[in-house]
Amino acid sequence: MAFVEGFPPVARHDARVLVLGSMPGAASLAAGRYYAHPRNAFWPITGALFGFAADAPYDERLACLTAAGVALWDVLAACERPGSLDAAIDRATARTNDFVAFFAAQPHLCAVACNGGAAHQLFRRRVLPRLAAAGFRTKLVALPSTSPAHAGRSLAQKRAAWRRGLLPLLRGPAPVPLPRRPRTEP
Repeated sequence: MAFVEGFPPVARHDARVLVLGSMPGAASLAAGRYYAHPRNAFWPITGALFGFAADAPYDERLACLTAAGVALWDVLAACERPGSLDAAIDRATARTNDFVAFFAAQPHLCAVACNGGAAHQLFRRRVLPRLAAAGFRTKLVALPSTSPAHAGRSLAQKRAAWRRGLLPLLRGPAPVPLPRRPRTEP
């Protein structure tokens, strides 16, 4: 099995929504870029939602997302996994990213949107309890996977689901600022 490590988060200080994958696939890891597989629908979907070309230079796409209040990351920092499928992740080797530190550095973050069922399940089971114990709260939304491995929905259906699930999180009322430091028990 191959040991793989993910990327650092892409976020501005004013991020409102964190979009999470599970772990970058082989094409993304090889390219050193989020959602690099040419058939992954992430960039076509977010480009349509935020008004940029899906094939714009990578740095421009990231700038458009972060300007819209979206941050990117993955639930897992590292794991053993042959290939790219979430189902192939060896859960015993899976190590999550440090979300308590991330939330502490993101005072405007009010929601997490998971790109696919694996990211949602991993975040809900492995991360949410730690965030709650540290005094952080967030809204959690599951979005359909943009991976080409999940072909049960058309691009138009996925785009519509992302529009319904993601855009209201960015347009909603200003979030209650989260504490800068995790709460500690006396």
